[in-house]
Amino acid sequence: QVQLVESGGGSVQSGGSLRLSCAASGSIFSINAMGWYRQAPGKQRELVAQITTGGSTNYADSVKGRFTVSRDNAKNMVYLQMNSLKPEDTAVYYCKALIRRSSGDYLGQYWGQGTQVTVSS
Repeated sequence: QVQLVESGGGSVQSGGSLRLSCAASGSIFSINAMGWYRQAPGKQRELVAQITTGGSTNYADSVKGRFTVSRDNAKNMVYLQMNSLKPEDTAVYYCKALIRRSSGDYLGQYWGQGTQVTVSS
């Protein structure tokens, strides 16, 4: 059993900051890429940022220069520092990780339950 649990969401005014955290726990042999997605009402879920085990990152154009993704491999955690938040950043943010549960296991895709981020103007 593998679980991803997000924390750190909330409400903030435009221009403010929030930091999201996601902890992976359970039967974990190794974790490949970790990342953050978001889904606003009436819209499809979209990639926000992702980071590989080695630290290579990829960002959506809409958040470049404002958001920073990082991870702590020893703690199986990934973070998303969000600065200069805008109302259009309002969404449910989901953590995703590619996890192998044993040395012979396939690489499975796991999601957190989501955390709400609301930015008011």
